Parts: sequence; structure tokens; C-alpha cells
Amino acid sequence: QVQLVESGGGLVQAGGSLRLSCAASGLAYSRYKMGWFRQAPGKEREFVAVISESGFTTKYADSVKGRSTISRENAKETIYLQMNSLNVEDTGVYYCAGGEGDPSLVGADSFEDWGQGTQVTVSS
Repeated sequence: QVQLVESGGGLVQAGGSLRLSCAASGLAYSRYKMGWFRQAPGKEREFVAVISESGFTTKYADSVKGRSTISRENAKETIYLQMNSLNVEDTGVYYCAGGEGDPSLVGADSFEDWGQGTQVTVSS
């Protein structure tokens, strides 16, 4: 099991940028793919990005592709999500998640451990 704590959320104007961080702790971290999900008010949780345990493989939702970058710093057991050109549709609670297995599997049920989330609000 891995404990996950997100940070870096906040209020930002449309067109701005944010970098979210997720601090992980636990023996399983090195075996985990890591992902970011988000949930907007009244909507279901959706996949944003995933990175393999090695960091060599990444995958993004179409809605953030080209303006977001997921990365991991394994020595620090920390995962990042850099988001640029933010728009109001990016508003939501962002969750960090970790799990074993194929990083091409991005459904929420393929991640075992979840953080509490960090709020991102984009104003127009």
C-alpha cells in the first residue's frame, strides 16, 4: 500500500498554469504506475494522465494532451502534473492514484491507492 498526499491546487485565471504534486510513501511505490484523475462538480471522476513506474511511458486524456505533463521523481517519491493554458473546464478536485500493472490501463479500478485530492479552480 502507498499513502498519497496531493498539493499545489488553488485558484488560477484562465490561461494560467499550475503544477500539482503528489508525495508518496510506502514500499509499493517503486512498482506503481501513477496517475492523475479529476472530478468536476456533478460529474464522474475522469482520467487525466498516467506515468509508468519507470517514468518512460506516459498517457494523457485528449482534453489535456499537449498542454499537460506528468512526471515522477522516484528518488523523492513524488509525482507532478504540470498544467498549462488552463480553462474553466479544468476546474475540479484532482486526485493522485497509484497501482500495479499496465500503464495503458487507465480506468480508476486499475489503481489501488488514492490521495484525498486537491482543488483546482480556474476562473474566466
